[in-house]
Amino acid sequence: MDTIWLSGAQWLAVLRIGLGLWWLESWRHKDRKGWFERGTGIAWAADVAAKHRWNAVRSGFELVVAPRPRVMAYVVVYAELALGLGLIAGFLTPLALVGGLLLNALYFTLMIHDWAEQGQNLMMALISLVALFGMSWQTWSLDSALGLFG
Repeated sequence: MDTIWLSGAQWLAVLRIGLGLWWLESWRHKDRKGWFERGTGIAWAADVAAKHRWNAVRSGFELVVAPRPRVMAYVVVYAELALGLGLIAGFLTPLALVGGLLLNALYFTLMIHDWAEQGQNLMMALISLVALFGMSWQTWSLDSALGLFG
């Protein structure tokens, strides 16, 4: 593979780190007080789910998220933080990439009506796939330094 300036493995690491920064920004801009104390994030998602065109999304939200809004708020907010830090540092990278891919799939499905959300989540999912199958943890990562994931 011919590349300019960096090696192919280094460009994959740049892509992984960039995705991590994207997740970290998603965490950073959240109003955590609103999410944790007032339940604003889950309430917003509940409103979206209630109007969703697919019954599976409505019933799935009612079954999994609605009974435990406070726990789910913490799960969402801290999952984004963990994904961001894990991808930037390259720690447990394959797990972070798969976890981020699943979270993007959930966000994409919930926000099927919102073109901006669809674009963001599709691009993040694509980067996750490229970084996963390109084994982006081989360069500039704690995984590589620790000899994890070959």
